[in-house]
Amino acid sequence: MRHEEVTIPASPYCLRRARVPHCFLPADVQGTAPYSDGSCLLDIGIESGRVVQLAAATSQSAFQGSDIDLEGRMVWPTLVDMHAHLDKGEVIPRVQPDGTLNRAAILNAADQANWSDEDLSRRMEFSLRCAYVQGVSAIRTHLDYRGNATEKSWNVFQTLRNEWNDRIKLQAAGLALLDLFSTPAGVDFADLIARNGGILGGVTDVLADPHTAKGDIDRLLDKFFAIAGNRGLDVDLHTDQTSDPELFHLPNIAKAVIRTGFTGKVVVDHCVNLALQPDDVARETIQLCAEAGLAFVTLPTPMMYLQDRTPGRTPRWRGVTLVHEIRAAGIPIALAGDNCRDSWYPYGNHDMVDIFRQGVRIFQLDHPVDQTPAMVGPVPASIIGVPNIGSIAQGAAARLILFRARTLNEILSRPQSDRIVLDRGKRIADPLPDYTELD
Repeated sequence: MRHEEVTIPASPYCLRRARVPHCFLPADVQGTAPYSDGSCLLDIGIESGRVVQLAAATSQSAFQGSDIDLEGRMVWPTLVDMHAHLDKGEVIPRVQPDGTLNRAAILNAADQANWSDEDLSRRMEFSLRCAYVQGVSAIRTHLDYRGNATEKSWNVFQTLRNEWNDRIKLQAAGLALLDLFSTPAGVDFADLIARNGGILGGVTDVLADPHTAKGDIDRLLDKFFAIAGNRGLDVDLHTDQTSDPELFHLPNIAKAVIRTGFTGKVVVDHCVNLALQPDDVARETIQLCAEAGLAFVTLPTPMMYLQDRTPGRTPRWRGVTLVHEIRAAGIPIALAGDNCRDSWYPYGNHDMVDIFRQGVRIFQLDHPVDQTPAMVGPVPASIIGVPNIGSIAQGAAARLILFRARTLNEILSRPQSDRIVLDRGKRIADPLPDYTELD
């Protein structure tokens, strides 16, 4: 069977001999012909847009409907991107970044003058269309605090969330420097987030200024968690994106969660500074994060691009966090896309299959590789609370990605641009949007 010859019939139908990584499946589902990469062969019955059968592949089945024999080709669930910046994305070429963090912040602040409702809506919807046709079914985006214009961003987001609800589940985290929440404006911002069903986001990197009092972080965090707790908000913190080992705030966050008794979910993002700490400090910090119940998300492609950049000098470190050690401690950690064609990262396409492929190489997550796909599926789905997305289960909507590849090695070896994406059992026929739409 040639992949381009696959025709998705009207339901009911059965995807026979589909090879599925076991990390995408309920524990009680056992397929046939288990493979060394943790995948197995299944027959997946689909009717009325849902998975109605999930059973070991067999030459005979009582399932009534058309058959599509995939001959051992891979089937994944559609995926989760739990860290994006839809409001600032797709601004290339009107913004010309130089690859540095400081210049990115300046350019982003200047570009916000262009963020009309129409501009925001066009760029954000372009991003959603990219994600959708490539097999993403849930996104958490951060939305910048913009002073008096902040509510406009949230209004645009709410409109898109409603319009896209049956295709992509959207969440938003309000993003501001941590010290804002010690001011009346920060309290108003938190109230706006609460009214819109969002997540309280913050940035510890405001304290990257070496002249800032080190002890101030604890006061700011206590205030931040009090505001979140009083409003029943979960928390999502941009953490430690600096290359200075002295400016390390992850332990302060974990201690603040324990000290304040905060009971909401806490996600820490980036955390690249952890990789610069001595081994004993890193071990103690990871244990502290486990005690505090933190979850991590790592953003490998923008961080590799941005960190340790000096003109004319090759970077000396990888700019990523300690994924192996965090996973070994039993702490959930996901891969996500982060910035896309904006002031921080001028590339990207909201493609979580590509993020998986790059993450495996960057973090050396291939020996073994069997649990790594979970970092773009069930792990982020669990962290952000979107059930039945990022996994394949009987009774769930048939949101699936059909690959020509038969193994994880083959997925990792080619871009998979010929994938077929199903939404509730029907093939998504839309092409990727053309960049001319952004002109």
